[in-house]
Amino acid sequence: MADLSTYPLRLPKSLKDKVAKVAKRDGSSMNQFITIAVAEKISVLETEQFFLNKMNEADMDAFRSLLFRSGGKPPRTGDELP
Repeated sequence: MADLSTYPLRLPKSLKDKVAKVAKRDGSSMNQFITIAVAEKISVLETEQFFLNKMNEADMDAFRSLLFRSGGKPPRTGDELP
């Protein structure tokens, strides 16, 4: 099991009540629900950063030359755009 640490979390009562209600409906504890919510938020932010980094590394000139290159084969039957 991972090392655990504690953090005293202050929530407005209205938000705490909603978390308690949703966690109960989810079949989890408030602690588990909040932990998963924080993990999901971190995942979203790290994914966003990953794609921003990839975008900054992109060679747009190479992309355009590949996109607009001549030659190739026409789409196969059924692969055409509508």
